Amino acid sequence: MPRKPSAPTPLSKRERQIVDILYRTKTATAGEIRQSLPNPPTYSAVRATLRILEDKGHIRHEPGSLPYRYVPTVAPDRARRSALRHIVDTFFDGSIEQVVSTLIDESAGGLSPQQLDRLHDLICRARAQGQ
Repeated sequence: MPRKPSAPTPLSKRERQIVDILYRTKTATAGEIRQSLPNPPTYSAVRATLRILEDKGHIRHEPGSLPYRYVPTVAPDRARRSALRHIVDTFFDGSIEQVVSTLIDESAGGLSPQQLDRLHDLICRARAQGQ
């Protein structure tokens, strides 16, 4: 029986591509997923990867559907937070300050005054909440 991950387990590149397709499309068959993959592997390889993702608890197939229709089991917001936490921990030594600094440095010329104001407001709110 597939398990629900308490914290989503890291995915291989191909597994991530498949899950990304499912987040975009909400539901898809193995054939539809295969058509959406870059350099698609064989149909059998896609099915095998889907079984692995089910065993890991990242996706499930809808009962009674033939061919099987697959859907993600982890809410997009939770998956987004998990992926971001992984990036922060891996590339920024867990420092949110380094992440924000990098994002602002990368887009310094591209931030509008309104975007800067919104960022300022978010920082003020976090400070007021003691974060």
